[in-house]
Amino acid sequence: MAYEKQIVECVPNFSEGRNMEIIKQITDEIESVKGVRLLDVDPGEATNRTVVTFVGRPDAVVEAAFRSVKCAGRLIDMRRHHGAHPRMGANDVLPLIPVSGITLEECAELARGLARRIADELAIPCYCYEAAAFTPERKNLAVCREGEYEALAEKLTTERLQPDFGARPVDEAVERTGCTAVGARDFLIAVNYNLNTTSTRRANAIAFDVREKGRPVREGNPVVGKIVHGDDGKPLMKPGTLKCTKAIGWYIDEYGIAQVSMNITDLSVTPLHVAFDEVCRCAQNRGIRVTGTEIVGLIPKKTLVEAGRYFLSKQHRSSGIPEEDIIKIAVKSMGLDDLKPFNPREKVIEYMLEDAEEKAGGRLADLTVKAFAEETSRESPAPGGGTIAAYMGALGAALGAMVANLSSHKAGWDDRWDMFGGWAERGQTLMTELLHLVDEDTAAFNRIMEAFAMPKKTEDDRRARAEAVEAATLYAAQVPLRTMKASVKVFDICHEMALEGNPNSVSDAGVGALAARAAVLGAGLNVKINASGLADRAAADALTAEADALMEEAKRAESEIMKITEDRINKLK
Repeated sequence: MAYEKQIVECVPNFSEGRNMEIIKQITDEIESVKGVRLLDVDPGEATNRTVVTFVGRPDAVVEAAFRSVKCAGRLIDMRRHHGAHPRMGANDVLPLIPVSGITLEECAELARGLARRIADELAIPCYCYEAAAFTPERKNLAVCREGEYEALAEKLTTERLQPDFGARPVDEAVERTGCTAVGARDFLIAVNYNLNTTSTRRANAIAFDVREKGRPVREGNPVVGKIVHGDDGKPLMKPGTLKCTKAIGWYIDEYGIAQVSMNITDLSVTPLHVAFDEVCRCAQNRGIRVTGTEIVGLIPKKTLVEAGRYFLSKQHRSSGIPEEDIIKIAVKSMGLDDLKPFNPREKVIEYMLEDAEEKAGGRLADLTVKAFAEETSRESPAPGGGTIAAYMGALGAALGAMVANLSSHKAGWDDRWDMFGGWAERGQTLMTELLHLVDEDTAAFNRIMEAFAMPKKTEDDRRARAEAVEAATLYAAQVPLRTMKASVKVFDICHEMALEGNPNSVSDAGVGALAARAAVLGAGLNVKINASGLADRAAADALTAEADALMEEAKRAESEIMKITEDRINKLK
């Protein structure tokens, strides 16, 4: 499985949209948490409400969310709050949203834990809604917020209406803070499809064709005929073709064109590229073309990667290429740069976090080849052999992917593109995992150094220090073992490419196998030297035995691949 960093988005809504000093104090609390990046602050004067967006590691996001609720509860007095938007608390809603490497169900568990902590530590009652709801009816936020702030006295003392955590009679503290709704939901994408028409009516017709709600059923003329009503008195609707979508048509003066404006509420049901193709199909049926796509706000990286792979597949092209190249295909295929330049570094959540981390210190894997070699050569012990082993494994995987891609695109081999593309994707996945381990190995060594630097004045100090050293040493042995396990998988790719790949690139498959062998053996040495420092000898022996087995497997695999490589090279003479 590919390494994917866990990233969660949080979009809390605070019942203050006019006093920027209060808003700034809340966002300062969010930004005080390491590993979190504040993406947007959107205050509204009429609603007297501010929507804040931030992202980061799950644990960091949960901590930042807790601090923001604490700060809002201290600064915002709900007894004096008035605004156009429904509300029931200083922090009114607090949704957690999976971006990458984490499921909606996992976010729901985080939300429930956060709600419990807010109720226990801050004495702010909490409802759990959407995916975090404990009952079906409370999935709907409106049910949790029914009656708003003014109904709290009744709801807190009526059993069926009580919050999930922190129920108690209203007192002065609750009057001040109100209640909070903590939940988890899927990522919502707002997207506009550009049309080569100025007709709002036709844009609306396309929107009705695709949106889940569809359009009203009419008698006779489908446009102006009398709307048909059901037994319940409500209009009968003919559903559109795209689930989990809402859409309308409008005209944009700035661009001089009409658009289909859409919200996709569940990307697992209707991915962006599927919606694009369907809007294109329905537009073409009405004599209209979609000229491009406008993304509103930020998007998860996987949305563009999935789209790029989809369009590559339609071309019978391998998607086992660098991520940036896949995203370029997505941008061009959907016309994301139709109205203005589209910069993934400014629109993709993961890239924005990466850029923030780079400013804060950077990663070894992001260095140039020259800078990486120079950094390794310095007198500091890290990066060292374990890091280099991981990089060697990444290079082996990259060479395997390269041969697969060259084979996939070889003239006369068109019927084999999918098979070779699959091997190329496996190579890219392993390369990504091993590049992550490049930095993880150095980080593991630094953890040992931090543990040794802990105080040892008292018996408690010495005990805590010894436990920290043991834990850090164990981790420092486990990381190169992960490098070994990932690098061993490179042999499968290189073996297949040496045997079946483009004969003109067979030497590259051989070099890939040599790099993978160096990675496994080199990482194995690091497992052993770190295991030697463990007090737990049983754990040390188990790690060493597993490393020895992997080293022997690597030697056998490399020897077999080199024989195949030499034989095929000889046949080229």
